[in-house]
Amino acid sequence: MDQNKKTYYITTPIYYPSAKLHIGHTYCTSVADTIARFKRLAGYDVRFLTGSDEHGQKIQRAAEAEGITPLEYTTHIVDGFKALWEKLHISNDDFIRTTDERHEKVVQELFTKAYEKGDIYKAEYEGWYCTPDETFWTEQKLGPNHTCPDCGRPVERVKEESYFFKLGKYTDQWLAFIEENPDFIQPESRRNEMIQFVKQGLEDLAVSRTSFDWGIKVPFDPKHVVYVWFDALVNYISALEPFAGDSELYKHYWPADLHLVGKEIVRFHTIIWPIMLMSLDLPLPKKVFGHGWMIVDGTKMSKSLGNVIDPNPLIDTYGADSLRYYLLSEIQLGNDGNFTLPNFVTKINADLSNDLGNLLNRTIAMIQKYHDGIITKTADIDGLDQEISALAEKTVADFEVQMEAMEINKALKTVWAFIGRMNKYIDETMPWALAKSSDEADVTRLQSVMYHLAESLRIIAVLVSPVIPVGAPKIWEQLGLTGFGDANLDTIRTWGGIPTGTTVVKGEPIYPRFEVPEMVEVVEVKEEAEAVDTSAIPPLKEHIAYDDFEKLDLRVAKVLTCEKVPKSKKLLKFTLDIGLEERTVVSGISQYYEPEQMIGKKVIYLANLAPKKLMGIESYGMILSASDWNEQLEVTNIDSLPPGSIVK
Repeated sequence: MDQNKKTYYITTPIYYPSAKLHIGHTYCTSVADTIARFKRLAGYDVRFLTGSDEHGQKIQRAAEAEGITPLEYTTHIVDGFKALWEKLHISNDDFIRTTDERHEKVVQELFTKAYEKGDIYKAEYEGWYCTPDETFWTEQKLGPNHTCPDCGRPVERVKEESYFFKLGKYTDQWLAFIEENPDFIQPESRRNEMIQFVKQGLEDLAVSRTSFDWGIKVPFDPKHVVYVWFDALVNYISALEPFAGDSELYKHYWPADLHLVGKEIVRFHTIIWPIMLMSLDLPLPKKVFGHGWMIVDGTKMSKSLGNVIDPNPLIDTYGADSLRYYLLSEIQLGNDGNFTLPNFVTKINADLSNDLGNLLNRTIAMIQKYHDGIITKTADIDGLDQEISALAEKTVADFEVQMEAMEINKALKTVWAFIGRMNKYIDETMPWALAKSSDEADVTRLQSVMYHLAESLRIIAVLVSPVIPVGAPKIWEQLGLTGFGDANLDTIRTWGGIPTGTTVVKGEPIYPRFEVPEMVEVVEVKEEAEAVDTSAIPPLKEHIAYDDFEKLDLRVAKVLTCEKVPKSKKLLKFTLDIGLEERTVVSGISQYYEPEQMIGKKVIYLANLAPKKLMGIESYGMILSASDWNEQLEVTNIDSLPPGSIVK
């Protein structure tokens, strides 16, 4: 570790060893890896942790069902995680297992410390427990028919001796901390949810179990095992070995700069974990960010629905860069993201193969054809060249600001706008025409054009490297450059880094094109068409003038966020991407659609309807829906068109 650099400690949650890997694991870890790689580019001394959460009743039951030990069960699955991270080129510095001896020692040490302080006491627990989520619930917070309010599955009534942690004791201290540190919980919507949860009252938390024995033993009462969340959350500290020698890692990297977690476990990380640290008199992490869910064709991934996507075949077919780029460019961090295979392939063809790949291929081919592969450094010749060099430096600056703000998809849009500008630069300067001329000015101009293309690609290679770590160094190598591992933001802030005499090296296209798969829809064919009663169909409305229709501004819009409006049975609040900007719209379709179903859909949107306040929310425009005469609503969905398309 470099004692002179700013440190940055980033973690993902330690993942439960599910027998089926899915694209949600890929998304969270790819986001964390991209942030870690960016921070390294920005000059930070980075430590990036991921791992596996292996204790608890559900693990023990799953292992017993297979006739093996829990450790054998988890080790097999953990090997799969590690293989996936390697395939994805995840650059984690450590992988911690809650079965590691180093972790067990720290959990027992901290549990004992809280007990000796008087914040943990023994009593009897009787209540409801969700085994899949490893979560205790009070009667008041259960869902219908005694189901878990988080996952919807049935809970179990349990009664056993437990140790309890005085969670409620720290309510006021927690609220004061959140008020003093408003950025601790991100995004803002998650912070507001957690504040309301705490203000409803915190009950003391059962932190040990006796009904099973797969877990870390309570050191002073070994018939108890530590509750899985008290155990698992400690990994962020135990990985830094705080009680080993002079605890150099812990002193250097704690408190963590960022815990990146899924929104379904934000409560554990932003309420239970900080209060544990308050009890232990340890510094709190600086930020917890709850990212959204991965939606597949409008529906949250679920093993019971059979729509869980295994990332391995996608990586094997399309490459790690393609999957990473799609997930990070398409999803605004904090929102849910929709995945469909046709959209995925269309996106990587357009952005990676067409835009970036073609810019590289054309540039290398022209330098070889016109200058025997040798780059000659030139100054800006005219205003167009000055525009390019200035835009390159601005792109680096904007990219850095956006990445520091964790606006990854926005940062990628900035880089791809520069890539698009360079493709246009080729068309504007027409190197093929300059190459036919023997005029000295044209010869010099051609050298300048080739240099500006090559230098732009040098800068682009560094900017895209946090997201596409396989292709980025290949760009560098084809430019004839060496030492990509030493490149960072400081090396690309100033234009003109490629020296005269650099020789390009033609290589294979780094991003091939793929055939776009078709969506397959299963349609039930009936023997006879059902008769439709048309007597209730409303009559057609009276004619309007064509000029009146022309006043309507109908656009295709993409749903970015969707949530229910509090205290309303009908209204959903949308954030729409309409191409030119984002709009807030309130629509009365809550009876027909769950919010998560709408995210990622493209809808027809009336853009020039005068704004109106609904339930205190300013609503701009209207989402068009079709309904039958029984008021069964169906939102019009136009998947193939980009946001901002005009409906005629």
